[in-house]
Amino acid sequence: MLGITMGDPSGVGPEIIVKALAAMSEEERSRSAVIGSVAKLERADRLLGTGLRFAHAPDSAAAGSVPVFHVPTEGEHEIADGTLSAAGGEAAYRYVEKAVHLAQAGSIAVIVTAPLNKAALHAAGHHYDGHTELLATLTGTKSSWMLLASDKLAAIHVSTHVSLKGATERATTQRVLDTIRTGWHHYRFLGVDSPRIAVAGLNPHCGEGGIFGTEEIERINAAVAAARTEGMDAQGPISGDTVFYRALRGEFDLVVAQYHDQGHIPTKLIAFDTTVNVTLGLPIRRTSVDHGTAFDIAWTGKADHNNMNAAIAYARMMADRVSV
Repeated sequence: MLGITMGDPSGVGPEIIVKALAAMSEEERSRSAVIGSVAKLERADRLLGTGLRFAHAPDSAAAGSVPVFHVPTEGEHEIADGTLSAAGGEAAYRYVEKAVHLAQAGSIAVIVTAPLNKAALHAAGHHYDGHTELLATLTGTKSSWMLLASDKLAAIHVSTHVSLKGATERATTQRVLDTIRTGWHHYRFLGVDSPRIAVAGLNPHCGEGGIFGTEEIERINAAVAAARTEGMDAQGPISGDTVFYRALRGEFDLVVAQYHDQGHIPTKLIAFDTTVNVTLGLPIRRTSVDHGTAFDIAWTGKADHNNMNAAIAYARMMADRVSV
């Protein structure tokens, strides 16, 4: 069973979930529980004319119906379409919280998250920079990683939602080594016998021998060497302006990006609609769409669900590996 959180009810989450569910086979649908508001899902179903049936008791869902873990939240009926609000942020938080409890109990194998809005989350009093940090706190996890993955290109990030100055400070030998290890173990879990990992440099031209910075010499080289000593096929550091091209050509399975935009820009450029956000390092498994709440088009029926399809497909792949 997958658990799909509905995200901020003001955004496109309910629509893209309903569209994705409608395209599934009955068997797939019965193994795709939604965690959120039944009323919002039924409204999205009416908007889209998909004719889905929602089961309020997930364990006894009839064939073809959608299992729903309904999470009541204060002010749900007052949440306006396409509008940032504390009530929307609170609802999105509660859906994720419930999903974590279900995953920890073994009721769902993988969490798939629809988008929440960071400002709404903060307005509700939950001061997290996004899903990854929220999930780490809810599971009591000290470190976690963001992996952006598609069938064309994949990048795991040493740091994400920090300033460039903070990213430079975070690129320690230990953090880079832990990032390599995390990516290597994930690809082994997916069935890749010997994952080929490229480590991007932090500075232009990897510092050009120290002219443009010494982080490669002082930190990143040592992390790559340690990974290789542990038996991992890690190469680098490789200049950020060439490493993604080489990975796209098939030379590497995964790129270790040193900071948010270094990994996000190439992956989104190459496969914007099919890139999946995967959280690694947690005691639970989670994938997500890699776009926001799109308040400007929410509840118009225009939202594209291809990215949700990709997130669900990746989650099913992970769930299948768990059962192997």
